[in-house]
Amino acid sequence: MKILVGYDGSSSAKEALNLAKTHAKVFGASVAVVTSMEKGTEGQREEITEAEKLLEWAKTLFEENEITCDTHLLIRGLSPGEDIVEFAKENQADEIIVGVKRRSKVGKLLMGSTAQYVILQAPCPVVTVK
Repeated sequence: MKILVGYDGSSSAKEALNLAKTHAKVFGASVAVVTSMEKGTEGQREEITEAEKLLEWAKTLFEENEITCDTHLLIRGLSPGEDIVEFAKENQADEIIVGVKRRSKVGKLLMGSTAQYVILQAPCPVVTVK
């Protein structure tokens, strides 16, 4: 079994990591932790470095529990939702876990909703965590 976790460093994303750890133990699964950035210009080097540090921290969380984990920083020009769905398809993920946060309808309209896109477009079951 392959579990994909969308991770951005938020508290809800950390909860998604914890749930993935539990599911991986129960199902004997491997985990892929994915962070997506739409752009990766030289001016965003600090953001890229920070994302890499967050992914390394996430990897240690799984390795401490003897769970196979790969991390991926995706900079492919896609929105985070599109990146997660495409990565799930490419890697034949069996489950996607993402954190969600409450936003107003106007906030979703203006900013979009990564979790909503993933839920509607994913090729496999999606679990959301608050």
